[in-house]
Amino acid sequence: MTKDFHRWRKSRHSQPNGGCIEAGRADDGTIGVRDTKLNGTGPTLEFTRGEWRTFLHRIRADGH
Repeated sequence: MTKDFHRWRKSRHSQPNGGCIEAGRADDGTIGVRDTKLNGTGPTLEFTRGEWRTFLHRIRADGH
């Protein structure tokens, strides 16, 4: 079953050429990430809240 993600937000690091991602949240707290070029029709990566927190921490620690 596919989760219903809402309140999609585009990354602040989006590129003007359309190379960007957006993230949304499901009612159970799961975070969904998708490519904006596909207009919501492509696959969505799903992260638990803990996985998302770890992902963001590691990106920030690497300076990206």
